[in-house]
Amino acid sequence: MTRTILPMFNRPELDEPIVVTGIGLITALGTNRESSWAGVQRGECGIDWIRGLRGIPYETIFGAQISLPEMDPDSNELKALLFNRRATREAIEDAEIDWNVVDPARTGCAISGHMGDTRGIEIHCSDLVVHENDPFPWWTQIMPNSACAVIANEWGLNGPRLCHSTACASGLISLLTAVRSIQDGQCDIAIAGGGEGINPLFAAGFRNMRALATGDDPRKACLPFDVNRKGFVMGEGAAVFVVERLSHALRRNARIYCSINRGAMVGEAHHMTGLDIQSEALVHLIQQALKQGELEVEDIGYINAHGTGTEQNDAAEIAGISQVFHDCIDQLHVSGTKSMIGHLVKAAGCAELAITILGLRDGVCPPTIGLENLEPNCAFDCVARQASELRYQSALKLSLAFGGHLVGVTVSRWNDAQSSYEYPERREAA
Repeated sequence: MTRTILPMFNRPELDEPIVVTGIGLITALGTNRESSWAGVQRGECGIDWIRGLRGIPYETIFGAQISLPEMDPDSNELKALLFNRRATREAIEDAEIDWNVVDPARTGCAISGHMGDTRGIEIHCSDLVVHENDPFPWWTQIMPNSACAVIANEWGLNGPRLCHSTACASGLISLLTAVRSIQDGQCDIAIAGGGEGINPLFAAGFRNMRALATGDDPRKACLPFDVNRKGFVMGEGAAVFVVERLSHALRRNARIYCSINRGAMVGEAHHMTGLDIQSEALVHLIQQALKQGELEVEDIGYINAHGTGTEQNDAAEIAGISQVFHDCIDQLHVSGTKSMIGHLVKAAGCAELAITILGLRDGVCPPTIGLENLEPNCAFDCVARQASELRYQSALKLSLAFGGHLVGVTVSRWNDAQSSYEYPERREAA
């Protein structure tokens, strides 16, 4: 096949904007980007009792699970890989990438690590080894970078391959690493994101930690910023982005969602799983994320919080956000979208960033559903129960992960008349 490749950039501009031109998303609310986003806008709940997990009795823990026709019980494909591949295909189609024009050798792949496939071990649990006759590929059992490798191979990508396994910060860190690979000239465009499936080993571990939500109503299982919070809920799905150098996007006449204004990563030397409720590291993270994005506090209209629905997380985020945004706190919208899609663990940051960017596109703040009894010391608008119409220009996404991995990414809506998305007509008529 003959390719017409865009000229390679010999000296990339380090300060050139990096933009998002494609989004693929699958959650418990929908099997693609727009159906998931529609569910978010309607304030739907994808959480129910977990079904079909080996060793986990039905109606003992909640989860936001996904059901697809291709998810045959006898399939040997790892759910995380299936979700990643599906989201990647949608993102590439959304970005309208023509591989006769875009150079695979200059295309990176940054898909975050995922939980290994434990089904083979379950079959041979007496000796805990991977057998030659296992129906499940050995690499998905022991290589958390399987999805990154499979996707890059499937699309013939020869740019840098990047894979991070940093708990719930994995997706955002992989995305930022892809952005920086473009900025330093290693590639011009990249596929970045992550996916995760609910794994019985993870579920059992979190259950034993007593971190999972309890109760009898799935819709009220995950309640960020509510005094009646019960713990977090596991979820599954994937979000994948096409990110590229602005000039590269414009040369191929791509539609642009937003610019990624860099971001910040800091470590919290506090505890393996706990957060410092004094929030010194979180305050520093937010300040650095704003500085890297050349934004002021009043520029941020919406924050998608980590929002796990645990007492410790709520306390830390309320304190940290309130301290940084004190002077404009009454104008700030903050929501916890895990209340609808659950906690996608390593894919959580990317899935919630995708929701944030779609909110930028359409002028909608995603809601925190189920919120009825707001924490008394919470002064910002938590977008309780239903989405709020707001044409905000810039947003902040936070991920606070086990192991002290704190990440913040800011994004700004792209408003160019030729290359941006218009606000929906229904909102123009309102």
